[in-house]
Amino acid sequence: MDRYLTETPSIDYMNSHIQEKVCELKNQSADDADYIKRCYFFVRDEIPHSWDIGVSTVSRTASDTLMNKTGICWAKSCLLAALLRANGIPSGISYQLLTIAEDDSQGHIVHALNTVFNGEKWIRLDARGNTGEDDAEFSLDKDQLAFQVREEFGEIDYRDNNDDLDERLVNALAQTENLFEINIDFDF
Repeated sequence: MDRYLTETPSIDYMNSHIQEKVCELKNQSADDADYIKRCYFFVRDEIPHSWDIGVSTVSRTASDTLMNKTGICWAKSCLLAALLRANGIPSGISYQLLTIAEDDSQGHIVHALNTVFNGEKWIRLDARGNTGEDDAEFSLDKDQLAFQVREEFGEIDYRDNNDDLDERLVNALAQTENLFEINIDFDF
């Protein structure tokens, strides 16, 4: 369980801005379940997904995402993990391989979401951010993710639980200064 509480370069929860937000959310929370919920809604609703708002800013870490007030799902999952880990709540990252278009004609992209230990079991939370089509909700009991995998188009729900952002995603973020030019052409 310790590896899901560890600070990493991507999940940099000792950053002063992260610590400040942790204190704010913790002071508003009645208990751990309430804290998890507040962190989820903060990341989902107050940190917009960069694609949704057309921003080319690259957020690479949890603290970047908080300070830039935007990030793609890879970065938003780091922020949610950081907020939870900083308060002693184990959290990881899970992945889905999804189509870029409505079918597989334009290939696939990796989607990141979170795993959280709620005191009894691991659950998955997707703080990607809702749009008219994407609808993720909060639940400590069952998955309510933004995307339902369509296997007929080669989509995959890995149902994994990683303790850090995948190195291929870290490298893709590190190698671009413009989010719209990010290289997503790698095997996952």
